[in-house]
Amino acid sequence: MAPPSVPGTAELVARARDLKPLLSKNAAAGEADRRVVEESIQAMTEAGLFKLAVPKRYRGYETSMRTMLDVSAAVAEADGGTSWVLTLTNVCAWLTGLFSAKAQDQVFGADPDAKVSGVLTPTSEAVRVDGGWRVTGKWYYNSGSWHATWAVLGVPLTDEQGQVVDQGLALIPRDDTTLEDTWFVAGMRSTGSNCIVAEDVFVPEHRVMRVPAAIAGDYPTEHSGTEPLYRSALVPILALVLVGPQLGMGRAALELVTSKAAKKPISYTFFAAQRDSTAFQLQIAEAARLIDTAHLHAYRAADDIDDAAACGVYPDFLARARVRSDTGHVAECITRAIDILLSAHGAGSFAEVNALQRIWRDSAVAARHAVVSPVVGYEVYGKALLGVEETITPLV
Repeated sequence: MAPPSVPGTAELVARARDLKPLLSKNAAAGEADRRVVEESIQAMTEAGLFKLAVPKRYRGYETSMRTMLDVSAAVAEADGGTSWVLTLTNVCAWLTGLFSAKAQDQVFGADPDAKVSGVLTPTSEAVRVDGGWRVTGKWYYNSGSWHATWAVLGVPLTDEQGQVVDQGLALIPRDDTTLEDTWFVAGMRSTGSNCIVAEDVFVPEHRVMRVPAAIAGDYPTEHSGTEPLYRSALVPILALVLVGPQLGMGRAALELVTSKAAKKPISYTFFAAQRDSTAFQLQIAEAARLIDTAHLHAYRAADDIDDAAACGVYPDFLARARVRSDTGHVAECITRAIDILLSAHGAGSFAEVNALQRIWRDSAVAARHAVVSPVVGYEVYGKALLGVEETITPLV
């Protein structure tokens, strides 16, 4: 049963911003502990922020790509790592919504507040057995690993001779796996992106989705006809969602630097306030323009995804390639803007008590996610524009 009413985007963003004092307070502790503080996870759960991509059939909100971007960005204004965990959990809930209804029932039917993590890389083995697959493997960078109750994991699918003939995503209960605590990094420390391990785990056939078919828009769900969100293009959503936190971190960095400018001097100059310096003004304008540009590209891409899903049209290769390019451009614009703001703010940016240094590190690490990579996205788009048939990645 759907809830009596589903909150709109503005309401969900407002809920996220209401949590800013709490999430900001817990940011340093989350980084030190290498996991988001449980108080923050619980607060976001109670605010419904993990329901953005859960089907309404399970009392979820079943929103849109644009809403996921906006809520992730609002949380990232408080803390990038917390936003990353929220973002990845929400997009893995969306992935779960593409599986068969039987699989969805086992996840969200059993627990409407279930949290799903995921790693798409098929760093595993899968052996066909009666009724499904026996899976063994290790998957690194499983963001939100400490908080998830399920995981969607990449597996190579083999024939009777053991030859890989397809690639799949397997839904596996977290209780069937273990974790290796491996996440020791320069940024995004609080995401708990550890290694998840499965040893000879049985996965029934209904909890496996074929990846090549899904890339082309062929999903197992029986509900795509009435649920537009779950006929959205696979790779565009998986890529674009990752820059939602970047938008918020860019805004947070700009607000922090401009808020200090009236009272912070520029050392070894006659400027008693940064805001009085023409050079500083130009830096702020450039950073703000880059952040605005990032938002324009992100929103264009989100609208392309949402509009196609609403119309029941699967975007063609060129349209999907442009989303890959837009995704990379967003990350590039935000990281450039934050670099400019660091220089404008001065050496104090790097004090441990200054949130700007954590924003810088978190943004830099997140921007290097393989599916975000600007140069890959630009090459994919350039080849598509020129009609070059050679492909460099299946993830388009």
